[in-house]
Amino acid sequence: MTHLRGFAQRWVVFVGVLVVWQLLTMASGSKFFPTPVSIVQAGAELWFGGPASQLGLHDNVFTHILPSLGRLLTGWLGAAVVGITLGIALGRSKHGVDYFGPLFAFLRSIPPVLLLPFFMVIFGIESPQKIALIAFGALWPILLNSVDGARSVDAVKTDTARSFRIPRGQWIFMVVLPAALPKIFAGLRVSLSLSLVLMVISELVGAATGMGTQLVDAQRQYEYTDMWAIILLLGVLGYALNSLLLAVERRVLSWQPTRNTQPSTVKAGG
Repeated sequence: MTHLRGFAQRWVVFVGVLVVWQLLTMASGSKFFPTPVSIVQAGAELWFGGPASQLGLHDNVFTHILPSLGRLLTGWLGAAVVGITLGIALGRSKHGVDYFGPLFAFLRSIPPVLLLPFFMVIFGIESPQKIALIAFGALWPILLNSVDGARSVDAVKTDTARSFRIPRGQWIFMVVLPAALPKIFAGLRVSLSLSLVLMVISELVGAATGMGTQLVDAQRQYEYTDMWAIILLLGVLGYALNSLLLAVERRVLSWQPTRNTQPSTVKAGG
């Protein structure tokens, strides 16, 4: 019963917004703001309208959606590997942040969008350019949160490790990394949403495939319902990826007392 009540609380506002949206757009009759029902129908036609594969998916899925997801995940995962590794190293260094802090502050203050022409010159207009832009923009939240998490290790744990002369490798993976994981995951969530935005932006210029290209084509052809369907799909993908990352975070950080206390309290109250 408690789970059902929580589910209703989470989705009642969303359903209410959809109902209001449907009623307002039906009343206005504007072609620029189609109804949610027509948007869903257009999306079904865009991605499931033709049996292009054994799964019944349209060519648009393989031409636009899957390449976009591949670029997003490749750039984000690359930024995660570099950001976590470099952040842990700098966070545990005595003077690393002092030397590199001004450089990082300068680089992260540059809007990634402004580097799009630079990446196009270096990597061309194919996928490497888009992956590089996504990785550059997603790097900074992960890196800075990793540095902050690595520097927040409890002093008692540090002194205990020194007393027992724990090898540095074990110290990093068994003490520093677990202590920094909450802030690392916070950076990963921020960078994931940023990666979705940068993925679309990178595909708006000089791209032959991708959801950004599909969005621009729908706009140029005055297919406003298709345009809204693509925007809706981007929102659904962002929500799904964030939910998946939150599930991984809860699984990885299940050992934390604050995460174990809440379910037991709810169970006892029910």
